[in-house]
Amino acid sequence: MIDLHCHLLPAVDDGARTVEQAVGVLREMARHGTTDVCLTPHLLASRAEAGIPPNHDAAYARLRAAAPAAPRLHRGAEVMLDRPLGRAAAKEPGVRLAGTTYILVEFPRQVAGETVRNALTHVLSLGLVPVLAHPERYSSCTTEAVRIWRDLGAKMQVDATTLLSAQGRGERARRLISEGLADLLAADNHGDVRMLATGRRMLEEHGGAHQAQLLVFHNPRAILDDAELEPVPPLPLRTSFLNRIRRLWQSPE
Repeated sequence: MIDLHCHLLPAVDDGARTVEQAVGVLREMARHGTTDVCLTPHLLASRAEAGIPPNHDAAYARLRAAAPAAPRLHRGAEVMLDRPLGRAAAKEPGVRLAGTTYILVEFPRQVAGETVRNALTHVLSLGLVPVLAHPERYSSCTTEAVRIWRDLGAKMQVDATTLLSAQGRGERARRLISEGLADLLAADNHGDVRMLATGRRMLEEHGGAHQAQLLVFHNPRAILDDAELEPVPPLPLRTSFLNRIRRLWQSPE
């Protein structure tokens, strides 16, 4: 498996606080079968013109010195589009996923669908392919909106563990999988227990081994290779499973 969204660069954002914490998570990722990880600390588009902050480089050097041999580490950023991405920022390889033409982007949770569409269109006009982090988090995330965003050329990265959530974002994440609107899964680990394998197991339990392979390996590998992604077929999720999730969340403490 290949995980292209995590916050394990120590002490630079709201993710792992120490090298030791990050190393522990990396070892656990490797134990679950993750071979490659892209470190994607938060970065505001309004501050990306100068490229990767020096403290990110220093944190990466500390982590590399202590990191296990597996998983392999790649670099990038999760760019908050608080303003249109500038041309200078778009030319910075360190802002993109492993220096490719793919860039991981996000928005505030209450962002309007039209704002997302305009921002993604602008990123594409710069010659980059936006990978929208956790679209299921946004209140404007409907299947109709996501179809529009994908038709523009953007890719959708669903958080793996959100698939097991009974909250609204969990429902939206599962709908994207059911409709074949997700392009890859990632853990979005913040120095905690969130693992890509959780989402993979869930999909396999629903007969989606092929979809899981595309979402956790083939398409992430294509991004690292700066290649085209493969469409992921729809995967109907069993009603009994969804009802079980709802009952668990509704059970009294």
